[in-house]
Amino acid sequence: METIHEILEKKGREIYSVTPDTTVFEALTLMAEKNIGAVLVLEGEKLTGIMSERDYARKIALKGKFSKEVPVKEIMSSDVICVGSEQTINNTKAIMINKRIRHLPVLEDQKLVGIISIGDVVNAVLDEKTFMIDQLESYIKGVTDPGSK
Repeated sequence: METIHEILEKKGREIYSVTPDTTVFEALTLMAEKNIGAVLVLEGEKLTGIMSERDYARKIALKGKFSKEVPVKEIMSSDVICVGSEQTINNTKAIMINKRIRHLPVLEDQKLVGIISIGDVVNAVLDEKTFMIDQLESYIKGVTDPGSK
């Protein structure tokens, strides 16, 4: 079973972050530039929160606030769930589904080493299923091919 470490090896370990005092507008600009749905909130190297498009939509847009005036710390989710890099994809998928989380920071030895999205997990599951199907098709063709004896 593939682990989160393997997903990070494929996709990279790039971490995009802002500080708690960064304006929501600046965070959204970074998210748009990098084509990401969430940004980590760091104070130095300490993870203090995560801000997602959902946070913006529910806590700024719907409440008529102005993103250029509000700091990220006012809307970020500060109770951040993280996973270890050795966590299996199936366990991680279950966490994301049960907790309704789309982005998870990844830790190795209590150090932030990356972030994964639900899309990364879905792609890993699909890759694994495709590999299994290819292996089964090759096996079946080998067994049923009269020239293979």
